[in-house]
Amino acid sequence: MSNRAIEVIVNGQPHPFDSPPSVAELLDQLGLTGQRLAVELNGAIVAESRHNQHRLADQDRIEILQAAGRR
Repeated sequence: MSNRAIEVIVNGQPHPFDSPPSVAELLDQLGLTGQRLAVELNGAIVAESRHNQHRLADQDRIEILQAAGRR
């Protein structure tokens, strides 16, 4: 695992990180843990079951969509 600083683009905005976070860590840092979301990484949906395993890389592009409505 690399320990160099990276930058990922989240919903069009750059976010720097000291080391590559997982998708779950990114969501936690953004205060989105536990919410109903769809996460797209470089044009492909990341299944919720993969959020803990999938590490982000420098210049990855993330789109996070929050679900509307009731559970």
